[in-house]
Amino acid sequence: MSRGWLPVTAPERTPETLPFWEATAQGRLLLAYCEACDTYIWYPRTFCPNCGSRSASWREATGFGTVYSFTVVCRAAGEFREAVPFVVAYVELQEGPRVLTNIVGCEPDHVFIGQSVRVVFADTGEGSALYRFAPAHLDAGPGPRDGVSE
Repeated sequence: MSRGWLPVTAPERTPETLPFWEATAQGRLLLAYCEACDTYIWYPRTFCPNCGSRSASWREATGFGTVYSFTVVCRAAGEFREAVPFVVAYVELQEGPRVLTNIVGCEPDHVFIGQSVRVVFADTGEGSALYRFAPAHLDAGPGPRDGVSE
């Protein structure tokens, strides 16, 4: 049975990733977008790994995606030791990129490949929030700290 929470550690914020992390604190998921080759970029950065252009801008994502792959972690160390079992997953966003994340808001044995999920945010208390995903049926849409228990 899931303990229902995960540790929330503040990420390292750099000048390149600052817009991304500031948006998470506001309950928004931003993706870098290359204007030159019309490609969404993941992970957050200011240049395009596809064409090398530095004409990347930030676009707000829908916050919806699909579980592409996942595993249930049953043994962990450090601050995650007491959180087991929990799910680590790749979620394919509607915009295309696949992001490594956690699935929260449901028991690990209820997660499946192809499951519709939506972004939720866990406040770090330091001006950013961690993006995680929950089953899409739990609410009409994404939002910051929207009551999904972690």
